[in-house]
Amino acid sequence: MLIRQCAGGVVFHEDDVFLLKNDKNEWVLPKGVIRNGKIANEVAIARVRYEGGVDAKIIDSVGETLYEFYSNTRKCPVRNKIQWFLMEADSGDFSVNKMEDFTDGGFFHIDEAIEKITYSQDKSLVSLAYRKYQEYQKSEA
Repeated sequence: MLIRQCAGGVVFHEDDVFLLKNDKNEWVLPKGVIRNGKIANEVAIARVRYEGGVDAKIIDSVGETLYEFYSNTRKCPVRNKIQWFLMEADSGDFSVNKMEDFTDGGFFHIDEAIEKITYSQDKSLVSLAYRKYQEYQKSEA
């Protein structure tokens, strides 16, 4: 089994969270594999910018998820372990990278986002991140 260390961002702008729709019609969060000696937070910021055109800063770590799938191209099972970061964008501007096989995306109100998200562990992650984000906003006020 191929095991990959990844990092991604749960990005908020006010009460909206950023999601991407991939070519499998799944609503997901921006993430990528950690390579070339990079560190997780650098990868999360870079993938959010690359996949969604969103400039965001990291507020805190928000947990990890793990999922497995069979890679037809590699002809073997793959396990992705993703370290997630709570992030905040100064604006709701975005630009979905269609060259990376994303077909749609944007900032969605938290309730709509949780309905859209395909995987239950991502729904839980976003709910947790939103509570943490609300606490952060109160502390900054």
